[in-house]
Amino acid sequence: MNTPPDPHGQHTQHGPNGPHRVSPADGPSVRIGALVPLTRPGWVAAGRHLLAGLDLAARELNEAGGIAGRPVELVVRDTAADPARAGAAVEELAGLGVAALAGEYHSVVARAAAARAEALGLPFLCSSAVLDALTDGPAEQVARIAPAQSHGWSVYADFLLAAGHRRIAVAADPSLYWASGTGILRDRITAGGGTLVELDLRTLTPEGVCEELAADGATALLLLAGHPDPAVPIVRAVRRDRRLAGVLLGAPAGQPELADWATLLGEDGAGVPFLRYLPERLGPLGTRVGAALRERLGEEPSFVAYEGYDTVAVLAEVLRSHGADRARTARAWPSVAVEGTRGPVRFSRVPGIGVWQWAWAPVQVADRDPADPGRFRVLHTG
Repeated sequence: MNTPPDPHGQHTQHGPNGPHRVSPADGPSVRIGALVPLTRPGWVAAGRHLLAGLDLAARELNEAGGIAGRPVELVVRDTAADPARAGAAVEELAGLGVAALAGEYHSVVARAAAARAEALGLPFLCSSAVLDALTDGPAEQVARIAPAQSHGWSVYADFLLAAGHRRIAVAADPSLYWASGTGILRDRITAGGGTLVELDLRTLTPEGVCEELAADGATALLLLAGHPDPAVPIVRAVRRDRRLAGVLLGAPAGQPELADWATLLGEDGAGVPFLRYLPERLGPLGTRVGAALRERLGEEPSFVAYEGYDTVAVLAEVLRSHGADRARTARAWPSVAVEGTRGPVRFSRVPGIGVWQWAWAPVQVADRDPADPGRFRVLHTG
């Protein structure tokens, strides 16, 4: 998805709205590899928002003269939620001479990319994956914009406890990401005097989930499951089961944030609290970027789009200050100080997390308003 300069000295960037021209700049381009889920089984809607943010930041950067007069070129690779494919993409991009890697949404995929990037000495700024164990141990090459899962999901557990829920069920798919989330929720909820009940989606149909939930008496059901399947059929089944009329449905991983949730579920998808990484009010930069993203996407930008924008903004500042040498870029993580769309971005070492971490992006628990599913309500901040 990258193109060389045209004969007139202009560069073409490819984004969700197709190719567009950016201002000419002297010298060879600074290439940034972008890992994005653009095809199934990846969450394509999230990938589209992530790429929109990455691409908008790159375009604005080039319109302002690039990095020391050199244009930024995004070299995009589709990971399709496949860790092996992501690892191969990192190898390819390293061979193509990219200065750094950006992006990725799926945590297990980002973990594979981070391992290869660290081994190859290739700086990787992860945009959206939250798994605490993004690397097996301390990493020098890898930094992350998104908050760690243990931070955000603990905020979500606090929201549930504050709302009076003491017996909470999770319907979970088998994966490292969902297992990690279940453990974080269990620890926090148990410490708050509650109980967590696990429903295994390997053996339960949506109707079976309803039967288990009705028999158990839990007051909340959290969907730790893929979107649209099996999350959407479970929501429909629970909404239609009169025995479960008082049960709160929740989706801490953020499935209801994107428009396809509302398109598929309509009113059934409202009133489902989820995590999103936005401040209650955006500042001037976030407001301007939000308007530009809204125009590009044709819908309300999700926090994932802002994460993409902030990723390129941070990498641009690092490359501008320290050059495109990979070793110097990696050494620059602790000195980063960039005004992002959602606040000042700085990286530090956080106990229990091996990568350079922004601690922390703002965290909200929000839902779609049952009276107007196109409007979001902020229920809790942390």
